Amino acid sequence: MWRFYYVIARNILILPGIIGKMRQMAADSDEYSEEDCYKYLQYVVDLMQRTSFIRTEVYGEENLPKEGGYIMYPNHQGKYDAYGIVGVHSQPCTVVMDQAKSHAIFIREVIDMVKGKRLDKQDVKQAFAIISEITQEVKQGRRYIIFPEGGYEKDKKNSLSEFKAGCFKASLKSKTPIVPVALIDTYKPFNSWCFGKVTTQVHFLKPIFYEEYKDLRTQQIALLVKERIQQKIDAVSAENR
Repeated sequence: MWRFYYVIARNILILPGIIGKMRQMAADSDEYSEEDCYKYLQYVVDLMQRTSFIRTEVYGEENLPKEGGYIMYPNHQGKYDAYGIVGVHSQPCTVVMDQAKSHAIFIREVIDMVKGKRLDKQDVKQAFAIISEITQEVKQGRRYIIFPEGGYEKDKKNSLSEFKAGCFKASLKSKTPIVPVALIDTYKPFNSWCFGKVTTQVHFLKPIFYEEYKDLRTQQIALLVKERIQQKIDAVSAENR
């Protein structure tokens, strides 16, 4: 966890300017396109990685659909997860986040700049409306990151928790590809006391197209995605023994 505070301290002189720029870009959508905002976020993520000794390896970029919208479903290990994906995902994408955690400084600016969604887990009506919005946007070509575990647990490391079925309704309704994403060691940067350089991994797995999951219930889709992510984590673990 020291690394989170270290990166803030290391960039304390330029952080106000970065936050100001992010707020400006979020507020002026006429001047700044989605691509502009995403490129700036990638610049910020790169700065974060370079000044806090984080290296992220990416695998399976060829699996990402070349055209149209899709939803990525990664496992969730910690604060670095979404940044790790954004840093290696070349095309603009956005994220769904728990509303209660989305208003902290810097996080608020990120969500606003990439036009992400804030999901109130306690409000079923609001959650339904958010899913409907995501469905329409993905149909129109947007790319989303949704964490089906909902949150992350302390010290869970590379293990998986239950995948919540409701997260997959947007894919089922939009009939767009599901991209499972296996994150490995992404808890290390900001959710551990690991010192020195750290290496994390992002694995974009083969997409699951609508024809493959259209006859499945959301509970079955959740299990399918979880199984594929678990298989990749197990395979990488076996290679490193």
